[in-house]
Order: sequence, then structure tokens, then C-alpha cells
Amino acid sequence: MRFDIITVLPSLLESPFAHSILQRAQKKGLTEIHVHNLREYAHNKQKSVDDYPYGGGSGMVMQIEPFASCIEKLQSEREYDEIIYMTPDGVTLNQEIANDLSTKGNIIILCGHYKGIDQRIRDIFVTKEISVGDYVLSGGELPAAIVVDAIVRLIPGVLSDETSALSDSFQDGLLDAPIYTRPAEWRGHKVPAVLLSGHEAKIAEWRDEQQLLRTKERRPDLLKD
Repeated sequence: MRFDIITVLPSLLESPFAHSILQRAQKKGLTEIHVHNLREYAHNKQKSVDDYPYGGGSGMVMQIEPFASCIEKLQSEREYDEIIYMTPDGVTLNQEIANDLSTKGNIIILCGHYKGIDQRIRDIFVTKEISVGDYVLSGGELPAAIVVDAIVRLIPGVLSDETSALSDSFQDGLLDAPIYTRPAEWRGHKVPAVLLSGHEAKIAEWRDEQQLLRTKERRPDLLKD
């Protein structure tokens, strides 16, 4: 699986992709992550990629030409399943979306900045718009890293224990049950006895009950469906 991320601040994405699971996935050859500096596609000596908005208003808007040049160059080299724009007014990222995207082959992610990008980029090129929450960040770089992380960990072979991804919160529409490790007792706080019993059926039943209880308490909206 390949990701091509277009941004004006490529250095912001160096660390997220150079460590832990994402680094191992790249070393295994299970994913490729390429970051492209949008300024290299600017059509002026200053390498600027933004301009004032038509109609007035505050902030600067990212121009269409640099994005179009970069996207079309990438498309001339391979086919892409999705061109994603990270934006607060996109559909909110969830596990279902991550699961679906993990089945794709090649994905382009556009990182906005300043006031946003020219609407024509969204109309002509973008196939999916994603938000990571109802708040505004300085740019799309951190949201892009979140999307890539959520997708890559689902690719078969990335995690050492493939069942880990399948048992994560939200995979079955519920939050995960409480988890514990040694010691069995710490400062008077004990691990639930059922987890020490070795009785697999009872442990599974306890976890199912705890998942439902935790979801009812913390995210009742997940149970509406």
C-alpha cells in the first residue's frame, strides 16, 4: 500500500513515520509513505502557494495550480484509489472508514494550511474528505499522520499479533474492556478474579459485559445503531 502526502511543511511528518509500527511496516515493505513538498510545484520564483481570497475576508487560500501539478504528476505514474483532503468539514474519521481504506492500494492525501484550499481542487480532484474531529488545527499534517496510522496498522502482517487490530475499540462498535497486567494486586487494588481464573468462557463473557457497560457509560451514541 502506498501513501503520497502533499504538504507545505514536510518536516512536520518526518517523526510520525520514522518510528514504531509505521517504521516497521515500511521496512517490511508492507507500505510506502512518500511526502511531497508542495512548494516544489509553485509557479513563481518566490515558491509561494497561497493568495488572497476572492471576495475578501481574512486569511490566505492555497492555490489550485501547485496542487494540480503535483497530483497530475503522481497520477501519470500510477493509478490512485482515493485522493483524500483533510478538512474540519469532512466526514469524521472512524474505524469503519479506516477499515475500508486499508483495502485500497494507492492513496493521495492533501494537507491544507492557512485558510484552506481553493474549492476547485476539492471539486475536481478530491474523492473523499476526512476530519479527525470537531476542532480546527493549524494544518492537515497531523490529521494526515493520524489517518495513515489508523490505516497501516490494519494491513495484514504489520502487527505481530494480527488479532490485536481485530480486538481494538470500535472494531465491533463497542469500546474495549478494561485490561490488566502484573502484579495481580497493587496497593490494595486487585485484578478482577475472573481474569485470573483461567476459564476462557467466563473471561470472554466478562469482557463482553465490560465492553457494553463501558460503551453505555462513555459513548452511548455508539449504541444508537
